[in-house]
Amino acid sequence: MNNEDFTKTTPWLTPLSWLYGIGVRVRNQLFELGILKSRSFSFPVIGVGNITVGGTGKTPFVEYLVRLLMDKAKVAVLSRGYKRETKGFLLADEGSTVADVGDEPLQMSRKFPQIHVAVDEDRCHGIDTLKAMKETKDVEVILLDDAFQHRYVKPGINILLVDYHRNIKYDKLLPAGRLREPMEGKKRADIVIITKCPRDMRPMDYRVLTNDMGLLAYQSLFFTTLAYEDLRPLFGGNGIPLDNLQEKAQHVLLLTGIASPKQMVVDLQPYCQDIHPMTFDDHHIFTDKDIDDINKSFATLPSPKIIITTEKDASRLAAVTGLDDDVQHNLFVLPIHVEFLLDQEESFINKILSYVHKDSRNSILVKTKDDHKPQDRNRAGDRPRTISFRDN
Repeated sequence: MNNEDFTKTTPWLTPLSWLYGIGVRVRNQLFELGILKSRSFSFPVIGVGNITVGGTGKTPFVEYLVRLLMDKAKVAVLSRGYKRETKGFLLADEGSTVADVGDEPLQMSRKFPQIHVAVDEDRCHGIDTLKAMKETKDVEVILLDDAFQHRYVKPGINILLVDYHRNIKYDKLLPAGRLREPMEGKKRADIVIITKCPRDMRPMDYRVLTNDMGLLAYQSLFFTTLAYEDLRPLFGGNGIPLDNLQEKAQHVLLLTGIASPKQMVVDLQPYCQDIHPMTFDDHHIFTDKDIDDINKSFATLPSPKIIITTEKDASRLAAVTGLDDDVQHNLFVLPIHVEFLLDQEESFINKILSYVHKDSRNSILVKTKDDHKPQDRNRAGDRPRTISFRDN
């Protein structure tokens, strides 16, 4: 297991970061003074976001909240739909594509057909539309995906995710680093979660991270990790237990279009030592040339072999044409899910359910404690595996 810190900066770009920081601070101050207005809502709205560019595990965490709440309330997820080709409000349905709503909203829509998933770059308009449309007006809880900087909405609970591998205390503002806003922006969070932690963290590691965050009295700090599930085929067929990967395939083409794929290579090596990374930019839209390169790269690997990709990439790959039959037959998706460390899960769940219950007009969440756990955490294939995975 590699606990590498990926907090790398570009010092010569620092003057540009100063200019960027001035703009961000002025904008935040306008909200603090009330010149720019933030709206609150009379029903539960939970925001999940970060203050860094790149993957902190937002989508797996939103999915965790969906699992927690979907059997207790009517849930909707609202995202901006990054890199979609449409504008304005759009409600995902069975016919939606990546071009319509973006890869992560499409992933959640297909994974949880019992909830509503919508996209709108104007989150206030998106919330109003969800509550006004006939098919969604009965929504009781709205989860805002990647909305920490969208200050026109003031969530009832604001959750800030911080990547264990990229400590915001030592990062810099864009473009010298990857901070979207200064570290003091974290004061808007009700809950701060350190994501992608290794399971072998020592007590001293927890204390150091707690001190680095420097949270205020009203803020809660949690530590989570990402656990791998078993491989599932993208185009049909039988899945592969991750523990049996070496028996099924000695050679893996690791196909990713995520923000930081480095740690994924390290995490998979205990299951297959011959891994050939093939990386694209985050949210990459695959071209005909890319598909041809994938076909050729897979053809050069000796057998037995497979391709492994992420859930986010799978939502884009499922719609492409031109993949060889051999590639389609051997293309597998590696799902992940969130797990809490330090026995903190019950405390987190209680915070979320207490808020939703308090803000719910119909007291929708009067449940026994046994009902509070996400319903599918113990299903086959959810056993924890390597956990320092770098991206969602």
